[in-house]
Amino acid sequence: MIITRTPFRISFFGGGTDYPTWFREHGGQVLATSINKYCYISCRYLPPFFDHKHRIVYSRIENVKNVNEIEHPAIRGVLSWLNWEQGLEIHHDGDLPARSGLGSSSSFTVGLINSLLALRGERISKKDLGQKAIFVEQDVIQEHVGSQDQISAAYGGFNKIRFHQNGDFSVEPVIIASQRQEELQRHIMLFFTGISRNAPEIAKSKIDNFKDRTTELKTLNNMVDEGMSILLSKNSPISDFGRLLHEGWMLKRSLSDKVSNAFVDQVYDTARKNGALGGKILGAGGGGFFLIFAPPEKQNGIREALKDLIHVPIRFEFGGSQVVLYQPDGLG
Repeated sequence: MIITRTPFRISFFGGGTDYPTWFREHGGQVLATSINKYCYISCRYLPPFFDHKHRIVYSRIENVKNVNEIEHPAIRGVLSWLNWEQGLEIHHDGDLPARSGLGSSSSFTVGLINSLLALRGERISKKDLGQKAIFVEQDVIQEHVGSQDQISAAYGGFNKIRFHQNGDFSVEPVIIASQRQEELQRHIMLFFTGISRNAPEIAKSKIDNFKDRTTELKTLNNMVDEGMSILLSKNSPISDFGRLLHEGWMLKRSLSDKVSNAFVDQVYDTARKNGALGGKILGAGGGGFFLIFAPPEKQNGIREALKDLIHVPIRFEFGGSQVVLYQPDGLG
């Protein structure tokens, strides 16, 4: 039995510039952190005593005889890519709902690859794990997804991730004083809108508009450096980070009419009226989780005003995807 634990992520600035369509021409970068909410994948070899060869358990249960019969696209894609032949049982559990803007699909893919390679007795670097997950999602499954989620899930931590025109990427940990990092975390609130959405569909609508949104995307790219400058400055109040988030959200909304909707706009307006300085829908948009940036003294009022939504306390995490149980022979 192998169990991996892979974090979800929140992205502050630069989202959109991590799509190959954009960064292979212009380069790109994001400022993002993994959080202490996780995707758990357990894998074991399935003994040959059943009518099925593979058993897959997630929000539904699949018992199949061949990999190509698996309906879950990531599992089918990963097993096909690995030319997997032995019978498997795979279980998925997540701390937060899927399709909610926290990179859960990529965390799943990263955790699954990590689990299966560990089951084979293979070690993998964080960079290789991120690259393999990107390849599976973009080339094998052919989803309209960016490249930041897989990297945040594999590496963990608070990072500036650069995307180079040659297709490579580099990860720079954000080194700030512990007091400043704690101050940032105290200003962050996470609310679930209750809306799950199909991120690749929304992403495709943004990608289709990229050629007409060059100015906006370059500005979003530059906000990564602005956000870093605020965090590293001894003179800039942390409130400047929140105001920059607000500017970024206004730009992100303009990338596609699917990024926001009347309900999402109402949530944000309510938060702002009650003291929030900034915020954004996480991920592709359209629903999922809303990141709110607000002074700690305003947060009780915001929670009360948004009491119909689920508030999820979070902390940054720094481990990335990890094998938390390694018993490849099934003995414990």
